Order: sequence, then structure tokens, then C-alpha cells
Amino acid sequence: MKLLVYGSREYAHLVRDHLQLCSHEFCGFVDDERTGAGIVGPYGEVLRSHSRSAHGIAIGIGYKDLPARRAALERIDRDGWQLPPLIHPRAWVRDHSAVGAGAVIMAGTSVELNATIGTGCVLWSNVVLSHDSRVDSNTFLSPGVIVCGFARIGRDCFVGAGAVIVDHCNVPDGSFVRAGQVLS
Repeated sequence: MKLLVYGSREYAHLVRDHLQLCSHEFCGFVDDERTGAGIVGPYGEVLRSHSRSAHGIAIGIGYKDLPARRAALERIDRDGWQLPPLIHPRAWVRDHSAVGAGAVIMAGTSVELNATIGTGCVLWSNVVLSHDSRVDSNTFLSPGVIVCGFARIGRDCFVGAGAVIVDHCNVPDGSFVRAGQVLS
């Protein structure tokens, strides 16, 4: 699929690389504030210049601005763009249908039986999402995070590298979990 990347800063370049590894074609960055190499224009202009039937969008706004990321997800949904999940070929995902639109799953990640991933989530390299766990929309799990069985992580959360979410734990919406922290 031909994909635009909404955003053009550091994380957007990682998304561009990742979508290509997932056999999609990169068609340019969408940026409402900047111009430059590879940027095809602001969102309003892209609505007029790019066909939604021929292009999809990947979110390239990083965890440092989760409200802007959420707004972009809502705008893209409202306007009818395709927002395919990007699952690295070296990730192991038990059930691809349990992965929400626009989710990004990096290499080495493991998603087990009955685990669900919401719209626009990002699971970095080597995340383990154990059985029957749930990650709600627009949440970032950093490298090496372990989410044990029956745990729930709310929407708009950030979980730092190497953190452990113990079984049956509930992480509220909007939480910031430090790297290496254990929540039980």
C-alpha cells in the first residue's frame, strides 16, 4: 500500500523505515508546521492532493506529544483514510485481527493469545504482551516492556524501557511508567 506519514520529525523517520520493512511504499511526510525535503504539505492540502482510495496514512507523531497524536488519529479516522497496522515480519503476533488500526509493532515483539492492541499503539522491539492482556489506543510500550497476563494498560500512556506490568494490573489512562519500574 502507498502510505503517507503524518509528521516529519525523528519518530516519523523511524515509521518511514518500518513501513518499508512491512512491504509498504512511502509517499511522503505530512506536516502542518514544517516544509522541506520529503514533506508533501500540510494535512489540509494533502486531503485535496492525495486520493484516500489510493493512499493510507501512518502516524509519525511520537510519544512526546500524545495529545497531538490522538488528534491526528481522530482526524484521519473522521476523514476516512486507511490506517493499516504495521507489523514487522520478525514480530510474533498470535492474532493479527486483535491489532488495531495504525498500530506499529517492531521486530522481536511477542503478542500472545487473546491479547489486544488498540488503535495507534506502538510496541517497540522485544515487547512481550502476554495472554489476555490489553493495551488501549495511542499508548507506547518502549523496548523490552513485559506485560503479564490479564493486565490492562489504558489509553494515551507511555511505558518506559524494561518496565514490567504484573498480571491483572490495571494502568490508568494517561499514565507515565518510568523505565525499569514494576507495577503490580
